[in-house]
Amino acid sequence: MVSRVERGAVANWWWTIDRWFLSAFLALMVLGIVLSFAASPAVAERIGLEPYHFVTRQVFFMIPAVVIMFAVSFLDPRNIRRLSIVMLVGALLMMLAALYVGVEVKGSRRWIYLAGMSIQPSEYMKPAFVVICAWLFSENKRQPDIPGNLFAMILLGLVIALLVAQPDLGQTLLVLGTWGVMFFMAGLPWLWIVALGGLASVGAGLAYSVFPHVAGRIDRFLTGEGDTYQVDMGREAMVRGGWFGQGPGEGTIKRILPDSHTDFVFAVAAEEFGLILCFAIAALFAFVVLRGLAIAMREHDDFNRYAIGGLVTMFGFQSIINMGVNVQILPAKGMTLPFISYGGSSLVAMAIAMGMVLALTRKRPEKRKHIGLTQPAPAE
Repeated sequence: MVSRVERGAVANWWWTIDRWFLSAFLALMVLGIVLSFAASPAVAERIGLEPYHFVTRQVFFMIPAVVIMFAVSFLDPRNIRRLSIVMLVGALLMMLAALYVGVEVKGSRRWIYLAGMSIQPSEYMKPAFVVICAWLFSENKRQPDIPGNLFAMILLGLVIALLVAQPDLGQTLLVLGTWGVMFFMAGLPWLWIVALGGLASVGAGLAYSVFPHVAGRIDRFLTGEGDTYQVDMGREAMVRGGWFGQGPGEGTIKRILPDSHTDFVFAVAAEEFGLILCFAIAALFAFVVLRGLAIAMREHDDFNRYAIGGLVTMFGFQSIINMGVNVQILPAKGMTLPFISYGGSSLVAMAIAMGMVLALTRKRPEKRKHIGLTQPAPAE
């Protein structure tokens, strides 16, 4: 145990970090490895790979993800902003490059190969985008003559244009929802709320009209007709699991569910470990979001408030989309469950995002405006 009397960087980190957050993130990562053992061997065997191929890769990505999360949590808010600028510029350039030289999968160009590894730049864009928008909103509030809100809108338009071009409408909705919550936290007028809500409705209608796969997914969700194989199997897995599950390794649906290790790992958890574990996972996500929003509301610094609120909102929305698809209350969408689904880019990028949350929620002495308040009290 690190002593309170020590003054090193690690000791200072230990006594200022939010250990509730840290415990929740590590618990989700451990669950990710456990559920990878449950869900991925069947997928690997079905496509002709070594049974523990995806488990090995999950652990391979988990180790640097943990290291990166801890490293980022040591940064102060100024360095968080600097890191986010570099990440955002790099991610946007890679997203643009992916449209021309990226790997096409199921009609979308979302991935790019670097150093022999497949990277999804939009995953790294999200936390950086949230932090930069938080900075722009806070600067607009601090100095109204700086058009921070306008710049945040322009940045949102650029990001959405690149996401729609891929196309990746799920990430588009996630980014829009997160940005909207942050703008609301920044005190946008009701006129803006109505205008942006109208634009979002028009955009949803256009997406339904322009993209056949979007129309197909929504139609299948509303009517239940067409190819609903994966969502039906996911629901069947949850029904078979009941409250306490079939037992580790005893699930059968995962053997015929194509994306059991990614989009439908929540259904595998239900079949093998029961709804009790699913409720526990949902409670962990809810805890992170609610604690993050509560801390954000108590923050005196506008940048910290918007950044913490935006990052945990993004975390929560992504988990809701994944779990909502598994329980059939949302149309099918390829969205990973943070820290649990298989996926290197998603795992490392989310580790960066939550490292930022840990950094921004560390206990720091409040700045005093009056010099008299900074003077030490006389000794008695």
